[in-house]
Amino acid sequence: MLRITLAQLNLTVGDIEGNVARMVQAAQQAAREQADLIVFSELSLCGYYPGDLLEEAGFLQRIQVGLAALQQASAALPQLHWVLGAPTPTQGPGKKLHNSLLVLQGGTVRLQYAKQLLPTYNIFDERRHFEPGPDVAKVLRIGSAQVGLLICEDGWNDHGADYSTNPFERLRDAAPDLVVSINASPSHIGKREQRHQIFAGASRRHGLPILYVNQIGGHDQLVYDGASFAAEPDAGVVFEAARFVEDVRTLQFDRGHFRTADGAAPANIPAEGLPTMDFYRQQIVLGLRDYARRCGFQQAVVGSSGGIDSALTLALAVEALGADNVVGVTMPSRYSSSGSVDDSVALCQNLGVKLHTHPIAELVVDYAQQFAASFGQPLQGLPLENLQARIRGTVLMEYSNAFGHLLLTTGNKSEISVGYCTLYGDTNGGLGLIGDLYKTEVFALARHVNAHAGRELIPQAIIDKEPSAELAPGQRDVDSLPPYPVLDEVLKLLIEGDRLSAAEHAAAQAFVAQLHTDDTGRALVQRVRTMVARNEYKRRQAPPIVRVRARAFGNGRQMPIAAKYV
Repeated sequence: MLRITLAQLNLTVGDIEGNVARMVQAAQQAAREQADLIVFSELSLCGYYPGDLLEEAGFLQRIQVGLAALQQASAALPQLHWVLGAPTPTQGPGKKLHNSLLVLQGGTVRLQYAKQLLPTYNIFDERRHFEPGPDVAKVLRIGSAQVGLLICEDGWNDHGADYSTNPFERLRDAAPDLVVSINASPSHIGKREQRHQIFAGASRRHGLPILYVNQIGGHDQLVYDGASFAAEPDAGVVFEAARFVEDVRTLQFDRGHFRTADGAAPANIPAEGLPTMDFYRQQIVLGLRDYARRCGFQQAVVGSSGGIDSALTLALAVEALGADNVVGVTMPSRYSSSGSVDDSVALCQNLGVKLHTHPIAELVVDYAQQFAASFGQPLQGLPLENLQARIRGTVLMEYSNAFGHLLLTTGNKSEISVGYCTLYGDTNGGLGLIGDLYKTEVFALARHVNAHAGRELIPQAIIDKEPSAELAPGQRDVDSLPPYPVLDEVLKLLIEGDRLSAAEHAAAQAFVAQLHTDDTGRALVQRVRTMVARNEYKRRQAPPIVRVRARAFGNGRQMPIAAKYV
């Protein structure tokens, strides 16, 4: 029998000393629980993903120091085997580093395995820094069991669709009793179920029990949800760790089966994960909480317009950081309705957030008068509308600079897609919480936030209000854009395509196909396609957004600016 501790930790990219300390703490807990083996996540020593830090000599030197510290710590716990991830030097031509799995025991490196399959799709770019490992299986006897070892992507090609090599086949030939896979698998809607399907399927096909250990935490745009799990050939997924929190858990493995630390059978694991809106909320909250913490922010500021986007952003920020650490600023202009100002007041009262008022009407007049005096023509139309947004953005950045708050931008995916936003205005900020949510999802998540709280945090008046930028008399979003239920279905197909879930893809495809049955619908689709293409330059200058869907703006969708799209 093996006792295995899975260490699902929230490690920080680049914080070698801090990561070592956290790993040692977990290993000491594992030793107290008489574990034979502790398993950390992919690149656990330096955090995933370090990017071009890997090209800095000082960073690599710190990794060597950290690895030496872990070896020393393992010498003090001689019965415990440590499975961890770290960059290691290569020998021969190619990139200078491997993405490696190391097994430490008694102060020595007992095994080293280099990741074979290096992803370069969507948000991944591992081939930029790493050389693929050789096509070999690595198996190590630990106690009475032969343990085979894999790293993340090595386990995702069991159907052979993406790479010519399938490490699972070579590992199956080595006939281990158990496969341990270390991972840094970022989260998006449906990802947990996808992992279960792929690895439970591989477990069944190859007759190999699998322990899958993932990291958690927010890292820039990406959030890792943990949800580490164990799968058996006949039973599928039989154990799952917590989602969105650290979880250090010891399991027993005996004769092909996993049990809890006290020998009990694990609880049944539901096939479906969190409901979509609950998932969105938890993912965004963790993403903001870790982004603020790692970047040194304790407080956040949000421009409160009285609209749905800023209301939802404020509510999510309060859940992540606490009401005392969130501030709202309302900036009425001559076009702001009294209802919007009143709604901002009611919202912030419900949330327990301090709301500042900073009118901008006089500033707009001053800017417009000086523009006319300097350039010989009045400021009107779209430039005047954008001026209001830019003044608001400037006010918020002034507040951020003066008081040290993180400014949260409030754009949603629908508006960002088609450029319905103002550069250096409402796009100002350090992080966008809802930039991967379509407008229809913003409304749905707002309703969920109220339901989860059991009371009306976001006033119903805000949820019911027709969307408007309020930058011109009687302005409505629908005057510039197709209705959001229509726009969102078109955008899903244009932006995410086959990365949508099967159900979403079928629905969007059917919707767009119906639009193509007449000239008006075809013109609408072409108009949306043109707007998406022409606004890449805005997205390139926008702040990072918390990713919740399979394809988000940022490094998950890399499009040129100066190009002909349509």
